[in-house]
Amino acid sequence: MNPELGHFALALAVCLAAAQGIFGLMGAQARREPLMAATPALAVGQLIALGTAFFTLVWCNVVSDFSVLNVVQNSQAAKPLLYKITGTWGNHEGSILLWCFILALCGAAVAAFGQDLPSSLRARVIGVLGATSAGFLLFALTESNPFLRVWPPPPDGQGMNPLLEDPGLALHPPILYAGYVGFAIPFAFGVAALIEGRIDALWGRWVRPWALGAWCFLTGGIALGSWWAYYELGWGGFWFWDPVENASLLPWLTGTALVHSAIVVEKREALKVWTVLLAIATFSLSLSGTFLVRSGILNSVHAFANDPARGIFILALLGLVIGSALVLFALRAPALAPGGLFSPISREGALVFNNIMLCAIAAVVFTGTTYPMFVNLLTGEQISVGKPFFDATVLPLTIPLFAAMTVGPMLPWKRAALGPVLQRLWWAALAALCVGFLVGFGVRDGLVGLAFGGAVWLALGAFADIVERVRLFRLPLRESLARAAGLPRAAWGATVAHLGMGITVAGIAGMALATHVIVALHPGEGVDFAGYHWQLERLYDAPGPNYTARVAEIAVEKDGRRVALLTPSRRSYPVQRNTVTDTAIRTNLFRDLYAAVGEEQNGKVVLRLHRNPLAPWIWLGALVMAAGGALSLSDRRLRVGAPLKAAAMAKA
Repeated sequence: MNPELGHFALALAVCLAAAQGIFGLMGAQARREPLMAATPALAVGQLIALGTAFFTLVWCNVVSDFSVLNVVQNSQAAKPLLYKITGTWGNHEGSILLWCFILALCGAAVAAFGQDLPSSLRARVIGVLGATSAGFLLFALTESNPFLRVWPPPPDGQGMNPLLEDPGLALHPPILYAGYVGFAIPFAFGVAALIEGRIDALWGRWVRPWALGAWCFLTGGIALGSWWAYYELGWGGFWFWDPVENASLLPWLTGTALVHSAIVVEKREALKVWTVLLAIATFSLSLSGTFLVRSGILNSVHAFANDPARGIFILALLGLVIGSALVLFALRAPALAPGGLFSPISREGALVFNNIMLCAIAAVVFTGTTYPMFVNLLTGEQISVGKPFFDATVLPLTIPLFAAMTVGPMLPWKRAALGPVLQRLWWAALAALCVGFLVGFGVRDGLVGLAFGGAVWLALGAFADIVERVRLFRLPLRESLARAAGLPRAAWGATVAHLGMGITVAGIAGMALATHVIVALHPGEGVDFAGYHWQLERLYDAPGPNYTARVAEIAVEKDGRRVALLTPSRRSYPVQRNTVTDTAIRTNLFRDLYAAVGEEQNGKVVLRLHRNPLAPWIWLGALVMAAGGALSLSDRRLRVGAPLKAAAMAKA
């Protein structure tokens, strides 16, 4: 494919996105049916144009077209094919193009699956998505063009950051961006509702599946990024409160609140204004994360593609998108009806409490992440806010949040009594107390015991609502199973998602018991550590497609029996003049044996050895959470348009 084809397709996408925004918003405002009817076709056309541009850039990377500056700066001929493809979005220009492509995909999805929406609302939603997309596409075309040519073309490229040549990080950006950008749809629904001045239960039902789908992708993307940091950086940890990690966590927290708040709108027509604000805030935090990462303001091991000069354009775009939405909210929100009333002790009350805790955690993380930046801007002083601050401030907020996560689903709507619900949860509370006490006493750490107790509370409490619904042990087993089979998939999805959170909390608690040691060994020497004997068998060189590796072969024995052979290495990339660590991990799902190799000095090699209990549970739990969200999405009642079809059938 000719790079000019991609360039022209990108320019066409800008025009189509602008027309999509104008036709959708102005057509709905003027009640012009021809204009409103044209917006879905424009959204699909924008997707086709952007798809052409994006896959043209992919092709330029695959064939190593070094007449394209982006390919020269981020690829090389000897790079494996997988990383030539994934390297498309491993840089500033390509990642912005991917962002725009996914945003266009969101607009086309609303056009395809929103056929049962009211025509004016559908046109406004697609129009808001088109206007937002036009801004990013204009940035891509003018300031971040991936199709710029270079002449004469060099014989080879400069290669990409070696840390990005990894399967986990190859998949991480597209999945993470699908979560980030997916929240543009609830954002567009919120802005459209403010323009129309109407929010009802049907609006909540339309917003909820889009928010839930974006949440699933964002959960998976964050988990992949955490997993990559764990095994690739060689530090042996899973979360470092890095600014870029926090930038992805913030929309996940408010997005989780949005998913739960939309339930209240759908079921009780309450929290309508709050839900719209959450929709705006979640997408705004997604955009802010993009700015912080791409502008170069935040220094991070994850910030591989930043450019301070181009960050000004993104900042202006953020101010326009977020500022316009917030001004509209300030003007129109007071006129919206407040919705249904409910008692503080009710399912609505529990969901409100859930929202408050999640937003409080988000506020703490946002403050800790951005405070050093503002201090540096105002005083010129360089400070850092690290793990101790976040651990000390976030942990107290998670305790009441986890308590409410189990109690809330068992409370009736509108009004409830807390005592009967707690009586039905006695067995989960007893198990949590026993596990927490035994673990805390065994490891002499009350905080770790509390964490394990909380994990058990979440895991068992996730099924408590199901146990009550099917009346387990109160009806014959056959009847209970029949009732379980008849439960909606959304109920099972919520149970699975809460179970996943319990599994993740258990994994984090296990990592608190992790141990590590740094040793320098000659080949043939060994060390006893964490109940195992670690023997450095040999050191040898191994060639790679575009690197050379120095490999350490480590035999791990327990009670005289070999349990693992680990081969960590240090890879040297001559083109990039860079060296990265390739760790070795042997897991049995209950513990990881983890080794990373360092520098060689005087015939000895430095080894970092870890034993990490329950580490795989962190990512297994995230996978279970995302699966729970997907299971809920498969429920027919969550499909867009189902309310109108049901109403039409009832009327007939």
